Amino acid sequence: MSDKQEAPPRIALVTGAAQGIGRGIALQLADDGFDVAVNDIQPKAEQLDELRELIILKNRRAYVFAADVSIEMEVIEMIAGVVDSLGGLDVIVANAGIIKVGSFVDASVDDWDRLHAINARGTFLCFQHAAKQMIKQGRGGRIIGSCSSAGKQGVGLLTLYSASKFSIRGLTQAAAKELGEHEITVNCYAPATIETPMIDAFADAMGVSRTDYYAKIGKDTPVGRHGTPHDVASVVSFLVSDRASFITGQCVSVNGGTYFD
Repeated sequence: MSDKQEAPPRIALVTGAAQGIGRGIALQLADDGFDVAVNDIQPKAEQLDELRELIILKNRRAYVFAADVSIEMEVIEMIAGVVDSLGGLDVIVANAGIIKVGSFVDASVDDWDRLHAINARGTFLCFQHAAKQMIKQGRGGRIIGSCSSAGKQGVGLLTLYSASKFSIRGLTQAAAKELGEHEITVNCYAPATIETPMIDAFADAMGVSRTDYYAKIGKDTPVGRHGTPHDVASVVSFLVSDRASFITGQCVSVNGGTYFD
C-alpha cells in the first residue's frame, strides 16, 4: 500500500456564472478537476442551480452563492462561504459584468456609476478579498479578471463599458506586481464577439438581427467565425494551470485576430 497522500481538490469561484462565458468557464474548470463555486445575482438563482447539477454530474463538488459583486459585504460573505463549504480558495474568476449601449454625450452619471460599480468595483472587490484569503492560506493562487476587446481599443457607443474594462487591465497589472511574492498570479482575458446572451442583447440594441450580426462578425474575423464561451474557457483553463505559473499581469486577447496587440 502506498503512503502517498492524494492531493486535496483545487477550489475555484466563478462570478457571473449563470450564463454565457461564466457558465462555460465553470464547466471547463470542473472538467479540469476543480470543485467549483458559482455566483450570480439572486434573480438568476435557478440558472445557477442548473449549472450546479451539471458540475456535480462531472463528479465535482459545487455550491451556489447568490451575491451582488458590487457590494463589499456580499463579496466578503461569498468568499467566506466558499471557504466554509469547500475548504479554501485557489482560483477566482471575476467574470461578472454588464454592458450599456448608447451615445457618450447622452450618457448619465447614473449609467457611469452602475457600469463601474459592477465591472470595475466588483472586479476590484473580488480580486482583493480573494487575495486576502489566498495569502492567508499560503499556497499561492490564480486570480483572473474579465476584460474585453473594448478594454484594449475603445468602441463607439460603448464608451462607459470601454472605460470600465480599461480599468480592469490596470488593476490586473498592478495587483500582479504586489501579489507575485505570494505565488499568486493575476491575469485577465479580453474577448471580442462571443456568442452569449449579452452579445445577443447588444445586437438587439443596435437594431440588428442576431443571425445577421454573428454572420457579419464571422465574415470580418480572420479565422472566419465568431467566438464561443469555450474559446474563452480554454484560455482560463491554461491560465489557472501549473503551465502558466510564470505568466502574470497579462491581458490575453480572445478575438479571432480582429486586431493584434
